[in-house]
Formats: sequence, C-alpha cells, structure tokens
Amino acid sequence: TGYQILQSLYAIGSGGLFGLGYGKSRQKYLYLPFQYNDYIFAVICEELGLVGAMAIVALFAVTILRGYWIALNARDRFSTVFAAGLVTLIAVQTVLNLCVVTNLLPSTGIALPFFSYGGTALAVNLGEMGIVLGISRGRNRRKIQEA
Repeated sequence: TGYQILQSLYAIGSGGLFGLGYGKSRQKYLYLPFQYNDYIFAVICEELGLVGAMAIVALFAVTILRGYWIALNARDRFSTVFAAGLVTLIAVQTVLNLCVVTNLLPSTGIALPFFSYGGTALAVNLGEMGIVLGISRGRNRRKIQEA
C-alpha cells in the first residue's frame, strides 16, 4: 500500500534545509519500518536536512570516483578489473538504495553501504575498500621501483 515509502518521503520532507538535529528524527520512532536498514537515508535527511544529505551523497561520489581512478591507474589488468568491480558493487548499492528511499524504484531490500544496520554488510564493504586501498598502494610500489 506504500506506507513505508510514504513515511520515507515524510521524513525527507520534514528535514527541510538544515534538518531537525542529530538524533531528533521523529520517523524513526515506529513510524518508518526498517529505518535502521533500508531507509536509513530518510532518517539522515530528516536529521541533517538537505545540506547534510547532499554532503553524504557527495562523500559517496568522491569515494566512488576515487575508486575508479585507482582502478584506472592500477599496476596490471587484473587489479584494474578487480578494483573496478569492487567499486561498482558499492556504487550500485548506493544508487539503488537512494532511488528506493526517494521512490524512484520499488523497494529492493538493498542497504546503504557503510550506514545501514548489519555487521556483516559493514565488514564486507570495509573489506572491499581495503582491497581497493591495497591495489592503490601496489601502484605506488611499482612507481618507486621504476625510479
């Protein structure tokens, strides 16, 4: 019936430009189901407002673009493809979650990377970024050895 997405849109709209304040969201008190997982971005929008939400989106964009830059400058083809694949996993999860929260796509159950509840998902996301960081460091070693 759309109750969950309606409450999500209420949360996004009630945040305004600067939000209600950290920890002062009203939708997380049993109005918005799964606010800690699938719809955490709606609570972020309500608490931090449009400015905070855009800052979060900008941080995701910088992380993803930097990850692709690392992939393009990796030392070999395997590292390039592996890093690009890991960054694409994070990018697709992020875009899908943001589209679900803003009602551009139907609910999929995909969590927002690094923010949603769940230790396993967080560990996997951090592991992916750690591998990308390792690929980045390997690229620097090659440049030092060539010099």
